[in-house]
Amino acid sequence: MKAHGHTKGEYLFHADLEKTSTYLADQKKVMAFNPFCEHVEATDIENIYKWHFQVTDPRDNPFQVIFYVQQHDELLVSLPDDYPYESEISLPDEIVQKYTTGKKIRWEPYKMTYNVNDPDNYIFEGKVNAEMTLFEHHENQTTVNFLMDVDITFELYPIFRIFPEKIITTMTNAGMSMIMQISANQMFQSILSDFRSIHR
Repeated sequence: MKAHGHTKGEYLFHADLEKTSTYLADQKKVMAFNPFCEHVEATDIENIYKWHFQVTDPRDNPFQVIFYVQQHDELLVSLPDDYPYESEISLPDEIVQKYTTGKKIRWEPYKMTYNVNDPDNYIFEGKVNAEMTLFEHHENQTTVNFLMDVDITFELYPIFRIFPEKIITTMTNAGMSMIMQISANQMFQSILSDFRSIHR
């Protein structure tokens, strides 16, 4: 069956844009605060990371979810209407620096060439689409808007197969989104605490 979860949040970091974005661009550091993430490791492919998650079904039967994630870091540049350049690609560095209004960190699924799923051992592949949009709020304050969508295709333990799939899917999606929202809030509260200890 397929399950989908969604979470979002807004968080305030007491540091400038550069310090905040440098911290949040470190997947290993950020995901270490997720209560369901066992660990994050770099793969042999440049800029591709493997997330290991341990979760349970409603009867506390465990299964693993593996995510392969590609990260993209973007500058958000807002030029004056009368600026002569048509393409941001050709902008001089000093202009980019002057008109940078924020940054965006995106996580996207990366398709491996082999099958990740191992249903016999309850190991399944997940796909994550997420973004953290950072804007300098005030001097030494940065607002972070966080959005994340997760999709997992997995096999139910036999006890759940007696229920209609539509009912199970609806319940699973709602439960998954609720758990993701709680865990995201916990994760960012821990991140903010760690961040404050570093940038006092």
